[in-house]
Amino acid sequence: MSFLNYLISWNLKRRISKLYFDSENPLESQNNTLMDLLSKAKNTLYGKKYSFKDITSVDLFASRIPPLAYEEFFPIISKMLQGESNISWPGKIKWFAKSSGTTNDKSKFIPVSYEALNFNHFNAGKDLLAIHLNNHPDSKIFTGKSLAIGGSKQISPLDNNIFTGDISAVLIKNLPVWARFFRTPSMKIALMSDWENKIEKMAMITSKQNVTSISGVPTWTIVLIKRILKLNKCDNILELWPNLELFIHGAVSFKPYKPLFDSLVPTKQFKYLETYNASEGFFAFQDKKDSDEMLLLLNHGIYYEFEDIANKGKIISLDKVEINKNYALIISTNSGLWRYKIGDTIVFSSLSPYRIRISGRTKQFINAFGEELIVENAENAINKACSLTGSSAFNFTAGPKYISGKSKGCHEWIIEFTRTPKNISYFNELLDKSLKELNSDYEAKRHKNIALGPPIIHIVNSGVFDKWLKKKNKLGGQNKIPRLANNRNYLDDILSTI
Repeated sequence: MSFLNYLISWNLKRRISKLYFDSENPLESQNNTLMDLLSKAKNTLYGKKYSFKDITSVDLFASRIPPLAYEEFFPIISKMLQGESNISWPGKIKWFAKSSGTTNDKSKFIPVSYEALNFNHFNAGKDLLAIHLNNHPDSKIFTGKSLAIGGSKQISPLDNNIFTGDISAVLIKNLPVWARFFRTPSMKIALMSDWENKIEKMAMITSKQNVTSISGVPTWTIVLIKRILKLNKCDNILELWPNLELFIHGAVSFKPYKPLFDSLVPTKQFKYLETYNASEGFFAFQDKKDSDEMLLLLNHGIYYEFEDIANKGKIISLDKVEINKNYALIISTNSGLWRYKIGDTIVFSSLSPYRIRISGRTKQFINAFGEELIVENAENAINKACSLTGSSAFNFTAGPKYISGKSKGCHEWIIEFTRTPKNISYFNELLDKSLKELNSDYEAKRHKNIALGPPIIHIVNSGVFDKWLKKKNKLGGQNKIPRLANNRNYLDDILSTI
């Protein structure tokens, strides 16, 4: 190992003691985080509105500031997007992470401050590497390159010297020098907007390098690896990257992709590490070799609160959470999000230290490929397709059809019409087009069919959904057909009744 590699490894390992010190003193770490956030933002527009300077306790904070979803918080974000300073965080926010999942626009714009980049995202990344080195002392991860796939939406300028893009693109653009030294491909290629050309260039360049780790969304990673194998006429990626040892993934459930990755990287030495790194912040990552639980990061500029799903409306702090209960996550961050309802639900698997698993979303959704399709998107797209074809849909449900072998992933729909469209292929085209118009992440994944294929539609006869509800003893009352699911449970069950 070179002196530079040794120095980096030594520095990363030093972080472990601090990381677990915070975990052993969780309430102190969280209280200090909150007080620091309030102190920094007390002179902002939002801080003055709610008198941050007078808040001296967790209880006072919770009683004074309202919890808000994105749509409710957007008037504040809108001011930042217009270039105004000191709105809910000191100074002017230059970077915004663009993602889907909102009812009032095609995309969400999440502020990403300098502090969020350096003290949240990048610090968490260093801690993750420190844990990996500690768990695997024989790791050779720094002897080669780290392949960063990047995001769907690349950096684009807004007015007033403000930039927006996928969170991974924002991170790549702002990477510290030491991290750039180890990563591939070049920033110019990683930030390309033409994904077809980008994948081709990445495949040609990285296939000739010593890649030891990969980070990215499973969907694009599979697309890239398959292209590399085809270009080089190889059966598995270890023929080109014999030292590949780690895949860092997040954003979507990895379970459907695991068998495919095992075939693409056929060695038990290959390790998988899940992260909870969202546009709003880096919250957790796996810290144990033998468990898929993720360690909650308590001293990285994020203050957490939790809404008890079973007791809706009751919001509690970290000291009151219980194991195996479903909580909606609420965050206050060093980017100026205050009591922000992120829309994710989590379950605690351990309280000492605090470890979590992501359990879902507060809304029905499909996010098997990073597309973040929500119910409102689906309903509006169905309505538009019906309107343009003179048809009428009575009921529908949709879910993912996962990538397998040479087959691309896609969305699979079951629709019961009261007035069936004369041309179902045209209806499918309109549905697909409407979804692209309503959801920028879906649009990016569908670009030229690279990552996601067109929808599959099953038309069912009248009564099929009622038959399924009756089978589940849920016919009548307030029971409804789930519009979307991030798995195939409903799809397969309903199709089996046909």
